[in-house]
Amino acid sequence: MHLRDLPHPDPGVPDVRTGGAFLRWLYRQQLGGQLKALAWGLVNVGAIAASPLPVGLAVQAVVDRDGGRLLLAGGLILALGVLIALGDTMLHRAAVTNWITAVARMQQLLARKTTELGSAMTRRVAAGEIVTVSTGDLEKIGWFVEALSRFGAAALITVGVSIALAVYQPELGILVALGVPVLALAVLPLLPPATRRADAQREKAGQATELASDTVAGLRVLRGIGGEELFLGRYRNASQEVRKAAVRSARMWSLISAVQVLLPGLLLIAVVWYGARLALDGTIAVGDLVTIYSAVAFLLSPLRRFEEIAQAYSFAKPSAKRTAHVLAQHRPAGGRTGDQGTTPAGALHDPVSGLTAPAGRLTAVVCGDPDAAGRLAERLGGHPAQADEDGGDGVDLSVVLGGTPLDDLPRDTARRAVLVQDKDPMLLSGTLGELLDVPGSGRVDATDALAAAQCGDVLTALAQASAEDSGDPMRTYITERGRSLSGGQRQRLALARSLVTDPEVLVLDEPTSAVDAHTEARIADGLRTVRTGRTTVVLTSSPLLLDRAEQVVFLQEGKVVAAATHRELLHSHPAYRAVVTRETDPEPALSTGQTEETA
Repeated sequence: MHLRDLPHPDPGVPDVRTGGAFLRWLYRQQLGGQLKALAWGLVNVGAIAASPLPVGLAVQAVVDRDGGRLLLAGGLILALGVLIALGDTMLHRAAVTNWITAVARMQQLLARKTTELGSAMTRRVAAGEIVTVSTGDLEKIGWFVEALSRFGAAALITVGVSIALAVYQPELGILVALGVPVLALAVLPLLPPATRRADAQREKAGQATELASDTVAGLRVLRGIGGEELFLGRYRNASQEVRKAAVRSARMWSLISAVQVLLPGLLLIAVVWYGARLALDGTIAVGDLVTIYSAVAFLLSPLRRFEEIAQAYSFAKPSAKRTAHVLAQHRPAGGRTGDQGTTPAGALHDPVSGLTAPAGRLTAVVCGDPDAAGRLAERLGGHPAQADEDGGDGVDLSVVLGGTPLDDLPRDTARRAVLVQDKDPMLLSGTLGELLDVPGSGRVDATDALAAAQCGDVLTALAQASAEDSGDPMRTYITERGRSLSGGQRQRLALARSLVTDPEVLVLDEPTSAVDAHTEARIADGLRTVRTGRTTVVLTSSPLLLDRAEQVVFLQEGKVVAAATHRELLHSHPAYRAVVTRETDPEPALSTGQTEETA
């Protein structure tokens, strides 16, 4: 594959059972590129391996004063030099192409997986691990992929040279043929501890990365409580742990490198000593001794490839394991229904909790446990829970919309049908106009959505900071994650974006937790107006939102225990009243006047 053909039309379906299985699958996907690199590697290394022959021929020609053979030797050296240069250039091109295409394939797989899982990705895999996989791990796997072709060529030529020496000069060739496997395998006992140290270094590096990511994300909060120095101190300590682990790992790899230099050097000394004695005895010619010496010296280079591939594999295997773990996360692919264009309509039912949200109505859900609310929102978005977590038989339980399981729908259709906005929505960098330029039904325009989300003050602030003082808030640039805005402003803009999308079912997880009570009341009214005729599920414990819902469902321990209006539940359900009013004792009943005031 050529680099101009990237990205891959289809990155394929990876084998993610183990890290080794993933590496083998990746190798098969670019078998043609690997064979091409191997062929050029054989040209390059083979030409280098053949160089001692004309060198020995030239030396013997000088000894015998044979000008014809000397000229022939010079021609052979020149031809081999051309082959070495050509092979090295093309090997480098082919190997780097394999590296880049492999990394591009993995990046596409990760992007596809992120698109498939959405916000559920960070609930299943730590953010630090995702960062580590998408940066350092891909580079390490790419290094292993690139080194494979060089190692394959070096291994084949090493075997060929050893056999050729044994045939050419049995007295010395057998010594070399026996010594080379010993040299190649001598470092094997050192690889397990080196791999363990490398794993420890990567684990500490991942922890430091995750700590840094959390610190940056919570910098505003840390400044508010004066905790910057505390967390910076923790990051310094984590960085020192990474440095110490890296030094321990480097020491082991330095020892392996030293062994790879020492043992071949000892073999070379033994060959020269024994060969010199044979030459003095007249058993072999001087040219033969030079040829064998040059061949043994050549073998030092291929043996370095054994060290390189061992090191590359020790780094790539845990990286491949982490990558496979991320890619193994899934929601059912769906697509069992044939109609790609029809979006189902009807009630939304969650079989795990027993929640049913009637079609076309505003349903509020109260969960005593915030984590249970997050899991419910994830399920409603089409990411089913395992039944064995709820006492079942281990079968995926899918949310049903209008009688059709979301798993049975093509992914695009399911996403058009149900949209989930979690409690910490992401605002991508760009202008406000770009933020609101999202696929939608066209029923709700940006103006109506912004008005319903009570974004008037946000628009005023953005207009003052608009590009080129145009006064157009839609042209104002919003920084990454909306850091230039307050929490309430980010929350309202995210709600406006969700309203523009206008899905058949909109699930909102605590959409007004960062706004004041007056704004919250107006948002609740705007939400009912804009979502008229659409199914809306709001996970909240705010009395202002609950009072405007057409139905309130109360969950305890992840199961529905009551469903009625807000005021009816306040009167009839003490546990519900305790959650909504934050009472410490749920037993005493409220008077009508108290209920009205709370509502």
